[in-house]
Formats: sequence, C-alpha cells, structure tokens
Amino acid sequence: MLEDIKVRIEKLVSLYETEKQRADALAAELEARKADIAAYKDKIADLDAQIDNLKLQFAFSGSGDTALAKERITKLVREIDRCIKLLEK
Repeated sequence: MLEDIKVRIEKLVSLYETEKQRADALAAELEARKADIAAYKDKIADLDAQIDNLKLQFAFSGSGDTALAKERITKLVREIDRCIKLLEK
C-alpha cells in the first residue's frame, strides 16, 4: 500500500513537471506574440501616416503631380511655422 502511494506520488510529480514545462513554453510563446502585436501596431501606425500623407498630397496636387504637391505642402508648413513664430512673440 505504501509502495502504491509512492508510485502515484511519483506519477503526480512527473505530470506536474510536464505541465509546468508546457505552461512555461506557452508563456514564452505568449510574450513573443505580444511583441509581434506591438511591432504590427507600430507598422500599422506608420502605414496610416503614409496614407494620410498621400491623401494630402493628392488633395493639394489636383493633377496627381506629387512633386508639385510636396512643394505646396512645404510652402504651407513654412507659412504655419512663420505664423507660430509671430504668435510666440
């Protein structure tokens, strides 16, 4: 009877160790997936910013000429910066 209990305890400990290793592996995988999600969120934010910039370029260009649109945007940014400097005085 005592030997039977000892065998069952050994099996229980073995099962515990196996499940602990599995839980540790799953926790590591979860952390890796969280890192992937954070990287994808950053990439999505960058792509959204690029989309917004392209929409703005096309809105200002009218003809689809991106060089002209960039020039217009640059002029607007300079004008805004000048206005901000005037307001700061």
